[in-house]
Amino acid sequence: MTSENPRIERRGLLLVLSSPSGAGKTSLSRALLEADPHIALSVSVTTRKPRPGEVDGRDYWFVDEASFKAMIETDQLLEWATVFGNYYGTPRAPIEKAVAEGRDVLFDIDWQGTQQLSERMAGDLVRVFVLPPSAEALETRLKQRAQDPPEVVAKRMAKASDEISHWAEYDYVIVNSDLAESSAGLRAILAAERLRRDRMTGLSSFVRGLHAALE
Repeated sequence: MTSENPRIERRGLLLVLSSPSGAGKTSLSRALLEADPHIALSVSVTTRKPRPGEVDGRDYWFVDEASFKAMIETDQLLEWATVFGNYYGTPRAPIEKAVAEGRDVLFDIDWQGTQQLSERMAGDLVRVFVLPPSAEALETRLKQRAQDPPEVVAKRMAKASDEISHWAEYDYVIVNSDLAESSAGLRAILAAERLRRDRMTGLSSFVRGLHAALE
C-alpha cells in the first residue's frame, strides 16, 4: 500500500473582524496576515480621504461619492455602510471569485457590513467581535493613535456603546487585553473553521475513494 497525502478541495471562507474603533482589530488583522500567507485582506472601497501612509489599492480603493453610488446602483457591492459621513463597501466580484477558488478573505468591517454579508454569503462567514478590556483602555488607545482630532475621538467613544451592543450577533468574541494572546485565539478560530466538514467540497469523493480502496 502506498502512502499518499491527497489534497481535499475546500471552499474559501470570509473571516470578519468587527469592533469599536480602538479595540485592536486592525492590529489583530495585521498580525494574522503576517502569520498566515493563506488569507488575504479584503480591500474596501471608500469615499473618505487617505490617511498618511495609506496607499490606494492596498489599504482602500479611494473613490468619490458619485462613483460609490454608481457601484451601489449596479449591485457591485456585497455590503456597504456610512460611517462618520463617509461611505465604505466591499466589491462583490473579487470576493465571490476567491471563495469559489478556495481562498480565504479577511474583513475589517463594522456590524452593519457584517449583517449585509450574512444576508448574502451566510454559509461562508465566520464572525469575530473584538472587545476592549475596559472603556478606559479604549479611550487611551484612541488618543495614543494620534490619527484623529479630539472631537473625532469623542465621537468614536460615544459610538462605541452602540457598536458593542451587537456583540451577540457574532460567532466568536475576543477580549483584546493582550495582543499576542488574542492573536493566538484568532489563529485557532481560523484553523478550526477551515476544517468544517461543510466547507470541504472534495470530502465526499475522497471518502468514497477511501471506502473503495478498503473494500
